[in-house]
Amino acid sequence: MKKLFVVLLILVLTLGSLVTFAEEQVIRIAASANPHEILLNFVKDDLKALGYDLQVTWVDGYVLQNPATSAGEYEANFFQHRPYLNNYNETVDEAGKLVAVIPVHYEPFGIYAGTKKSLDELVDGDSIAVPNDPSNETRALLLLQDAGLIVLPEGTDGNSTVTKLDVKPGKVKIEIVEVDAERLPATLEDVAFAVINGNYAIPAGLYPTRDAVLLESTESEAAVTYTNYVVVRADNVDAPFVEALRQVLHSDKVRDFLLTNEEFKGGVVPNFEAAPAE
Repeated sequence: MKKLFVVLLILVLTLGSLVTFAEEQVIRIAASANPHEILLNFVKDDLKALGYDLQVTWVDGYVLQNPATSAGEYEANFFQHRPYLNNYNETVDEAGKLVAVIPVHYEPFGIYAGTKKSLDELVDGDSIAVPNDPSNETRALLLLQDAGLIVLPEGTDGNSTVTKLDVKPGKVKIEIVEVDAERLPATLEDVAFAVINGNYAIPAGLYPTRDAVLLESTESEAAVTYTNYVVVRADNVDAPFVEALRQVLHSDKVRDFLLTNEEFKGGVVPNFEAAPAE
């Protein structure tokens, strides 16, 4: 009788576990490694408590995540700001367009020293590496303009698209080198400076608030324009999993994690109140 009771108990517990597993909805998200993948893994248990199985896939580089999300390989992605998303949406039809739904954080761009240590050391002919995708190149060039190193067309802002062909010399005649964003840290041995986003600077061992010779201000317009969002297909904007993600990501727990996690090195600033995507 005792053995029968034990067997029945095990059966009940097993069936209960299977029912719980079956009720969990899978959320597949593509993400950049740092801080996006780290942050999503940090809230996995919180989502599990809400009935969701979060499956995070690290995707190197920027160019693959949006097409894969449009195609339904992922329910969402987490790596980009609105200008980058806007540029992507201009390249696809209505069915492929994506929507930014959850503002999470801001990663200040920084100018990092390569062969030169101070911007005052720059001379004609020195080179500075910048990201080669349209939105981030514009952002990098705006920071170089703030530093007085170049001049951009009047009215250029975060919603503009400019390249090195639009640059006029500032204090010195520098050469702009366009590079894949993920390769920028590796260029520091060959260029005077590089303008690098936080999610690539941090894994390369750079500490934004310490190592950048110039860092975007967290109080600037850039902090709003370049806030990173969770992005989904248009048909998922009102899906329950989006609200679940918003609930766990916009928590005091996550805010504290972003501000105090040593892996982020001061280069990840919470910005839950950024305006919704247009």
